[in-house]
Amino acid sequence: MKIFGKTRIIVLMASIILLQNCTKAAEGANAAPPPPALPVYTVITSPATVYQEFPTALEGKNNVEIRSQVDGYLDKIYVEEGAYVRAGQPLFKIDSRSYGEQMNMASANLQVANANIQKAKVEVDRLEPLVAAKVVSDVQLRTAKANYAAAVAAASQARASVGNAKINVGFTTITAPVSGYIGRIPYKKGSLISRTDPNPLTLLSDISEIYAYFSLSELDFIAFQNKYPGATLNEKLKNMPLVDLVIADNSTYPEKGRMSIVDGQFDKTTGAISVRAVFPNANGVLRTGNTGRVRMPQLFDKTLVIPQESTYEIQDKTYVYVVGKDKKVTGKPVKISGKTDSYYFISEGLSVGDKIVFTGIGALKDGVAIQPKAISSDSLLKARPL
Repeated sequence: MKIFGKTRIIVLMASIILLQNCTKAAEGANAAPPPPALPVYTVITSPATVYQEFPTALEGKNNVEIRSQVDGYLDKIYVEEGAYVRAGQPLFKIDSRSYGEQMNMASANLQVANANIQKAKVEVDRLEPLVAAKVVSDVQLRTAKANYAAAVAAASQARASVGNAKINVGFTTITAPVSGYIGRIPYKKGSLISRTDPNPLTLLSDISEIYAYFSLSELDFIAFQNKYPGATLNEKLKNMPLVDLVIADNSTYPEKGRMSIVDGQFDKTTGAISVRAVFPNANGVLRTGNTGRVRMPQLFDKTLVIPQESTYEIQDKTYVYVVGKDKKVTGKPVKISGKTDSYYFISEGLSVGDKIVFTGIGALKDGVAIQPKAISSDSLLKARPL
């Protein structure tokens, strides 16, 4: 019986120890995990340049439709498609024979009219002394003077016909009104040309300068007006920095452009206003019809800079997680004033020295505590420049 009592005590003690161990294990399993260690970025300011890009269509300085001002057969073509021509250089020749004959006829009519003037003058000179001597009635003299005036008017009319005939003969040789490049020539030698033809003989493009047209929304236009100094719109355009042109292969055109003109009114349909940038094109690299993007710089002397991966969006608003002194995070909305490929520039919502979670924000929510791991803002900017 004594042995049985000791055994009972030993079993009871073992049960107590086992129960204590299970309780400790359960407490360990239910303990909260440690706060996550996340990199934290300290907000700084930095000078920066950002760009707004606007799609554009390019046009030459002058794009002239070359049309015939007389009807006739196309006799000669002096130029090739794509050739560069100078102002005044002959381009086309319309058969001028009929217009030459018209000028000869007009010249002959002018000679007849001049002869009639002389004839009428002789009659007036003959009648004046006879009327003075009262040999003939003054009615005959008045009639002779009227005939003289009619002859002078007829001569003026004939002279105008000669001038018109000369103009038509001149129109048979079509010359370049400006220097530029010849476009496609749809007509061939021997084609019948009319002044009413829907298609021009060719298109002559002066591309010594290229105009890049693009549109600004009403908000962009207001921001543009507020951004640059000047009392008038022209003064603001002069104070704008030069702009870049990104062409179709995503390369940047080597010449800088200047803002030149703004349309007089907003388009009621699109709510936008047309703007023009002018680029030098002495080498003829750009042509009418090219497309691209005008890149407009925006200069910041000092702006708050944060990495893009530190942000998240909710209902079209951008937020960051700000780390408080208690190491707990709070979502805070920010206003973005510009961006680069890797950074946002903040105009509202943050201050210099604020600490925000750099990465790993996907699982965070307000009030969660973290273990901040500071990263160097300067080192980040050196590794990924603005």
